[in-house]
Amino acid sequence: SSSTLFIFSSLSLYPPFSFVSQSSSSGNPSLHCSMSSSADFSDEDDYSVKSGSASPAPGDTLPWNLPRHERSKRKIQGGSVLDPAERAVLRIADERDRVQKKTFTKWINQHLLKVRKHINDLYEDLRDGHNLISLLEVLSGDTLPRERGRMRFHRLQNVQIALDYLKRRQVKLVNIRNDDITDGNPKLTLGLIWTIILHFQISEIHVTGESEDMTAKERLLLWSKQITDGYVGVRCENFTTSWRDGRLFNAIIHKYRPDLVDMSRVSTQTNRSNLEHAFGVAEQLGVARLLDPEDVDVQSPDEKSVITYVSTLYDAFPKVPDGVEGINPNDVDIKWVEYQNMIKYLSQWIKHNVAIMSDRSFPNSPVELKALYTQYLQFKEHEIPLKENEKTKIKNLYKMLEMWIEFGRIQLPPGHHPNDVEKEWGKLIVAMLEREKSLRPEVERLEMLQQIANRVQRDCVNGEDKLALARTALQSDAKRLESGIQFLHEAEIAGYLLECENILRQQVVDIQILLDGKFPFADQLVQRVSKLRDDLLTLRAECSSVYSKGRTLTTEQTKMMISGITQSLNSGFSQNISTNLTPSYMGSGGGMDPGSLRHLKHMQIRKPLQKSSLADPNMTEEEVNMKYVQDLLNWVEEMQVQLDRSEWGSDLPSVELHLENHKSVHRAIEEFQMSLKDAKLSEVRIF
Repeated sequence: SSSTLFIFSSLSLYPPFSFVSQSSSSGNPSLHCSMSSSADFSDEDDYSVKSGSASPAPGDTLPWNLPRHERSKRKIQGGSVLDPAERAVLRIADERDRVQKKTFTKWINQHLLKVRKHINDLYEDLRDGHNLISLLEVLSGDTLPRERGRMRFHRLQNVQIALDYLKRRQVKLVNIRNDDITDGNPKLTLGLIWTIILHFQISEIHVTGESEDMTAKERLLLWSKQITDGYVGVRCENFTTSWRDGRLFNAIIHKYRPDLVDMSRVSTQTNRSNLEHAFGVAEQLGVARLLDPEDVDVQSPDEKSVITYVSTLYDAFPKVPDGVEGINPNDVDIKWVEYQNMIKYLSQWIKHNVAIMSDRSFPNSPVELKALYTQYLQFKEHEIPLKENEKTKIKNLYKMLEMWIEFGRIQLPPGHHPNDVEKEWGKLIVAMLEREKSLRPEVERLEMLQQIANRVQRDCVNGEDKLALARTALQSDAKRLESGIQFLHEAEIAGYLLECENILRQQVVDIQILLDGKFPFADQLVQRVSKLRDDLLTLRAECSSVYSKGRTLTTEQTKMMISGITQSLNSGFSQNISTNLTPSYMGSGGGMDPGSLRHLKHMQIRKPLQKSSLADPNMTEEEVNMKYVQDLLNWVEEMQVQLDRSEWGSDLPSVELHLENHKSVHRAIEEFQMSLKDAKLSEVRIF
């Protein structure tokens, strides 16, 4: 029969895809046809039918290849056209075609599944050309035209559309016509599908170490050797007998998914068990079961079927794209451990520092707080960039591991995705911003309090110097009085005492600010200011004692002067601060005469700092601007306190003095307007 003739052409003794057929209708001489693919699969695929050789080619002695008289001679001699050897050859050919048909049918169906189509019989279901066109559309992504009719003409036209498309894709088809497929020619149908497999799947195989002259078959064999290198008892030498025991299939799967294959069991199991296990596991990984164990566990498995299945494994398993840094199967576990450690350490570091940044228990010491702020800046400027680099390394390593995670080789635990690290990182950045928002004003506040404390200390030194000068002058007058000589320093001493009083007035304001701000050394400054006032009052008492002894010093003017000093001094201390100072400093009331008031000095008005005075090479322009604005705010608070506690005076001279002080304040406020303009200019530069 003609089908038997077609089957014969797949014999291993005969070049693949060659066949010799004899027309059953015309009796024409045998027609030699051949077909090859652009995939350049092997040297065997590039063939031609040899003729005119000295000895007959393999298969030429079969009955249908013999002249008519030779066939008649066989019948006369033996009564049978086929001898036992020839029948064995045909059985092998039938078995290989059966396996190829089944394998190719499954391969086609795994692709047609994408367009919800299915074939049952490879030879029959491709005859109308529709399934063939659909297969090419799925494989290429292109859209092809097709005829919708059911007549033979429409079928031939659809098959021709498919063949023309393959030719445009540089797929070489030699002496294959549309009617061969439409008529269900088994051998040419198998050959056409093999050509399609070569072009769309196997020809795209690339492997490290390949050479330019390698065929697709050789590249796939090289890949199989590289993947299974080092496995005991596994050798990859061909695509037939090397795969019969199933160890190669299991070794390839184990390389990518060692959790799914126990190679120690594979070495002890039967061929069928190994094959069944490998095909079952591969199917779980998305590889269609193109082969069955009984198809491979034979003396010489069909090469094309094995190649088709192995190429499907190649497509299904992860591969590093060209030009992209990736991880080969051998290094996956090492890189995964490295990735986990990086995630673990960075997450712990982030959580630790989030807790630190959330702490608001700042020290009250300016030095310690300044050190804390410096530590924060060091963390922000040095540690954060280093950890940013670590975070980037984690992202890059995840990209290399991602295909293995998607493949299932790696199970990603909760919280181990780079996005999870990014969320924790965001919490750290927010905590840092909140800490800086709280820490920086606190540093500036304590710096301002430190400046006030320094001013109090300087004023104490100044007041102590004034009292020392007054005491020296008083001692000089006391000696003069003892000698009966007229005293000389009464007005000078009164001036020193009143200057010291004015110093104490400013110190009272400053001390109150330090107490309200809980400055750590406020108590020591309170004690020093208290001592200064004690010394002032003691000296006032000594003056009263010394000058009251002088005959010319018993005048009402001197008494009023001393009384005025006491009244002014006591009225200058607030009730809150006086509780921190030694009490019992109240003296007798009374006014001050105009002569004594001439020696009073005006209120000490602290002018706002000039921006130029804050220039510091260690500070940025933004920090200078912020410190400048903070000083202006502090100045406003200080002036508000002074104005709230200012006195009206009890007589005309004292009222006039307070008026002069108020005018001084007014002038200082006018000067403050200029400072405010500078601050607004700084605001523009900042934003």
